[in-house]
Amino acid sequence: MDMDLTPLVDWFDFGTKPLVIAGPCSAESEEQVLATAKELEKNNQVSVFRAGAWKPRTRPYAFEGHGEPALKWLALVKKETRFLVTTEVANAEHTELALKNGIDILWIGARTTVSPFAVQEIADVLKGVDIPVLIKNPINADLALWLGALERLHGAGIKKLGAIHRGFSTAEKSKWRNNPMWSIPIELKRRLPNLPIICDPSHITGNRNLVGEVCQKSMDIGMDGLMVETHLTPDQAWSDASQQVTPDMLKNIISSLHLRTQDGGTADFEVRLSGLRRQIDAIDKEILESLKMRMEIVKEIGIEKKNNNITPLQLSRMDSLMKERVQLGKSYGLKEKYIEELYNLIHTESVKVQTQIMNDFENDV
Repeated sequence: MDMDLTPLVDWFDFGTKPLVIAGPCSAESEEQVLATAKELEKNNQVSVFRAGAWKPRTRPYAFEGHGEPALKWLALVKKETRFLVTTEVANAEHTELALKNGIDILWIGARTTVSPFAVQEIADVLKGVDIPVLIKNPINADLALWLGALERLHGAGIKKLGAIHRGFSTAEKSKWRNNPMWSIPIELKRRLPNLPIICDPSHITGNRNLVGEVCQKSMDIGMDGLMVETHLTPDQAWSDASQQVTPDMLKNIISSLHLRTQDGGTADFEVRLSGLRRQIDAIDKEILESLKMRMEIVKEIGIEKKNNNITPLQLSRMDSLMKERVQLGKSYGLKEKYIEELYNLIHTESVKVQTQIMNDFENDV
């Protein structure tokens, strides 16, 4: 996939790397917005001020933002500080109002990204407009939806285009508010190498004490910036109180980041790295050969099951296999979740192949 995109460094003069976008989840009042911006202005690492003028909420009676008046507060931030300003738009009307009030960067939220019609409405308004647009991943783990939203905006002529990784909603219980599933933004970057990706650690964690950890992880995998919800008095925030940090906390988080590069190192380092990678290449070849041998046996089992009218999926066997493999993996020092995910993939593919054999399907089910 190829998109003609303007590099992030050519959007504006952001200065330091990574790009840091900060500000409250919601624009609660003119006083709150200006006071937060002026406090954040003391931190030279922050380049863009964010605040939600509209807040799409799960329940209808929660605070949903002040709307256009909040855009005028953001205009005051532009006038009285060095900051560029950004806010979320969820439909065509929001977009028109944001443009009218001089918002510098727009972002499309997760609840909007899931709706191709809503994204297309926004794209139609932005045809012929030179403005950066950041698109958050959809709530569910659907890379195609994320790509589709990016394609719609790019199709409208937006070249200053980026993505925001804010994690994915799952039924699984974990320490995260939204599971980061890092493999998805990594795959997005693989498909669109020139696409800037910003991490939103606030929505991933839902917990201000975990924000620093996720900021570092995002830098380690090569993301281009951070969008961190920041509030003068987070515990009194009107929305998402638990995930917002103070300006001082943000300064400590950013200053503590270890920024690494994808390339570089000494000649000795390159030699050692090449040697280690050759070992991995050899092991990967063995793994693939073993998987091929395993699949051949799976096919033989499928034929036997077909001849004896036995179903491809046998839950007792699956449960027994998973327990045994997890225990074996743990004895080798491997994480339980890693083994479970690996064998879920292997077993799912095995069932598909055996189902195909039993029903003479030409394509995978």
